[in-house]
Amino acid sequence: MKRDNVMKYVVDKYQTQPEYLWKKYPSFAVLRHTDNRKWYGLVMTVKKNQLGLSGEGSEEIMDIKLDPKEVELRRGMAGFLPAYHMNKNNWISIRLGQMDSNKIRDLIDESYQLTRK
Repeated sequence: MKRDNVMKYVVDKYQTQPEYLWKKYPSFAVLRHTDNRKWYGLVMTVKKNQLGLSGEGSEEIMDIKLDPKEVELRRGMAGFLPAYHMNKNNWISIRLGQMDSNKIRDLIDESYQLTRK
């Protein structure tokens, strides 16, 4: 799934406008609830070596919040990485280019629901 598709999905489904909070990281887009302002996602472009991946270039990832049992279960599975710059017990990174679009949408929905409270 491409970054633009993620943004279109959250705008259409949740009326979330991505927020670009850091001048130093212009590609980092925070996704948060409009009512409680809690984050449910963070979309980033990060150099592969910073993610512990081999090779040159960058990777499109998205941090999402999941139940800690789900995070533990998915850790090490294809398409997932430890959360980048977030609590690694409650958050996990999705490699956007490595996972089915429907699965990514389901995970975004799960993160959104989990952070509603």
